[in-house]
Amino acid sequence: MEIEGKVKLIGETQTFGSNGFRKRELVVTTDEQYPQHIMIEFVQDKCDLLNNYGIGQDVKVSINLRGREWTNPQGEVKYFNSIQGWRIEGAGKAAPAGGKPPVAPMEAFEPADDLNEEDHDDLPF
Repeated sequence: MEIEGKVKLIGETQTFGSNGFRKRELVVTTDEQYPQHIMIEFVQDKCDLLNNYGIGQDVKVSINLRGREWTNPQGEVKYFNSIQGWRIEGAGKAAPAGGKPPVAPMEAFEPADDLNEEDHDDLPF
Protein backbone atom coordinates (compact mmCIF):
# COMPACT_ATOMS: atom_id res chain seq x y z
CA MET A 1 0.00 0.00 0.00
CA GLU A 2 1.08 3.57 -0.53
CA ILE A 3 0.31 6.95 0.99
CA GLU A 4 1.05 10.21 -0.83
CA GLY A 5 1.15 13.62 0.78
CA LYS A 6 3.25 16.39 2.24
CA VAL A 7 5.67 15.81 5.13
CA LYS A 8 4.30 17.55 8.23
CA LEU A 9 6.71 16.17 10.84
CA ILE A 10 9.78 13.95 11.04
CA GLY A 11 10.57 12.78 14.55
CA GLU A 12 13.95 11.98 16.02
CA THR A 13 15.06 8.35 16.15
CA GLN A 14 14.11 6.78 19.50
CA THR A 15 15.88 3.76 20.99
CA PHE A 16 14.10 1.33 23.33
CA GLY A 17 15.16 -1.61 25.52
CA SER A 18 18.47 -3.34 26.00
CA ASN A 19 18.45 -4.77 22.47
CA GLY A 20 18.48 -1.25 20.94
CA PHE A 21 15.13 -1.33 19.08
CA ARG A 22 14.90 1.87 17.00
CA LYS A 23 11.78 3.74 15.88
CA ARG A 24 11.21 7.02 14.04
CA GLU A 25 7.86 8.65 13.26
CA LEU A 26 6.80 10.51 10.13
CA VAL A 27 3.55 12.46 9.75
CA VAL A 28 2.24 12.91 6.20
CA THR A 29 -0.70 15.18 5.37
CA THR A 30 -2.76 13.87 2.47
CA ASP A 31 -3.97 16.15 -0.32
CA GLU A 32 -7.70 15.51 -0.55
CA GLN A 33 -11.01 17.22 0.27
CA TYR A 34 -10.57 16.35 3.96
CA PRO A 35 -6.78 16.14 4.50
CA GLN A 36 -5.64 13.45 6.91
CA HIS A 37 -2.55 13.57 9.12
CA ILE A 38 -1.19 10.02 8.94
CA MET A 39 1.51 8.93 11.39
CA ILE A 40 3.83 6.30 9.91
CA GLU A 41 6.47 4.42 11.91
CA PHE A 42 9.85 3.48 10.48
CA VAL A 43 11.72 0.87 12.55
CA GLN A 44 15.26 -0.45 12.87
CA ASP A 45 17.38 0.19 9.74
CA LYS A 46 14.42 1.88 7.98
CA CYS A 47 14.76 4.89 10.35
CA ASP A 48 17.66 6.15 8.24
CA LEU A 49 15.43 6.39 5.13
CA LEU A 50 14.00 9.63 6.54
CA ASN A 51 17.37 11.42 6.71
CA ASN A 52 17.07 12.89 3.21
CA TYR A 53 13.56 14.34 3.57
CA GLY A 54 12.26 17.56 5.10
CA ILE A 55 9.08 19.25 6.24
CA GLY A 56 6.89 20.42 3.36
CA GLN A 57 8.27 17.92 0.86
CA ASP A 58 5.86 15.87 -1.26
CA VAL A 59 6.45 12.15 -0.73
CA LYS A 60 5.09 8.72 -1.57
CA VAL A 61 5.49 6.20 1.27
CA SER A 62 5.16 2.43 0.87
CA ILE A 63 3.52 0.99 3.97
CA ASN A 64 2.39 -2.18 5.68
CA LEU A 65 -0.49 -2.32 8.16
CA ARG A 66 0.44 -4.13 11.37
CA GLY A 67 -1.86 -5.41 14.12
CA ARG A 68 -1.17 -7.05 17.45
CA GLU A 69 -2.98 -8.47 20.40
CA TRP A 70 -2.09 -7.63 24.02
CA THR A 71 -3.50 -8.91 27.27
CA ASN A 72 -3.36 -6.38 30.12
CA PRO A 73 -2.66 -7.37 33.76
CA GLN A 74 -6.42 -7.60 34.42
CA GLY A 75 -6.75 -10.24 31.70
CA GLU A 76 -8.50 -7.98 29.17
CA VAL A 77 -7.45 -8.48 25.56
CA LYS A 78 -6.70 -5.31 23.59
CA TYR A 79 -5.85 -4.85 19.91
CA PHE A 80 -3.51 -2.26 18.41
CA ASN A 81 -2.83 -1.23 14.82
CA SER A 82 0.15 0.57 13.38
CA ILE A 83 1.24 1.83 9.98
CA GLN A 84 4.82 0.84 9.23
CA GLY A 85 6.81 2.45 6.42
CA TRP A 86 9.41 0.52 4.46
CA ARG A 87 10.16 2.85 1.53
CA ILE A 88 9.88 6.59 0.86
CA GLU A 89 10.47 8.59 -2.29
CA GLY A 90 9.89 12.13 -3.48
CA ALA A 91 6.59 12.71 -5.23
CA GLY A 92 6.88 16.17 -6.78
CA LYS A 93 3.79 17.61 -8.41
CA ALA A 94 5.76 18.01 -11.66
CA ALA A 95 6.51 14.30 -11.86
CA PRO A 96 4.69 12.63 -14.76
CA ALA A 97 1.83 10.30 -13.92
CA GLY A 98 2.68 6.62 -13.99
CA GLY A 99 6.40 7.32 -14.10
CA LYS A 100 6.36 7.70 -17.91
CA PRO A 101 8.58 10.35 -19.52
CA PRO A 102 6.79 13.30 -21.10
CA VAL A 103 6.13 13.13 -24.85
CA ALA A 104 7.09 16.07 -27.05
CA PRO A 105 4.20 17.90 -28.74
CA MET A 106 3.44 17.04 -32.37
CA GLU A 107 4.93 20.36 -33.55
CA ALA A 108 8.36 19.11 -32.44
CA PHE A 109 8.41 16.39 -35.12
CA GLU A 110 9.24 17.15 -38.75
CA PRO A 111 6.97 15.61 -41.39
CA ALA A 112 8.49 12.95 -43.64
CA ASP A 113 8.30 14.54 -47.11
CA ASP A 114 10.61 12.16 -48.98
CA LEU A 115 8.39 9.08 -48.93
CA ASN A 116 8.44 6.96 -52.06
CA GLU A 117 5.28 4.90 -52.43
CA GLU A 118 7.11 2.38 -54.67
CA ASP A 119 9.57 1.46 -51.92
CA HIS A 120 8.29 -1.28 -49.77
CA ASP A 121 9.59 -2.54 -46.48
CA ASP A 122 10.20 -6.12 -45.53
CA LEU A 123 8.21 -6.05 -42.31
CA PRO A 124 5.93 -9.09 -42.00
CA PHE A 125 2.89 -7.11 -40.92
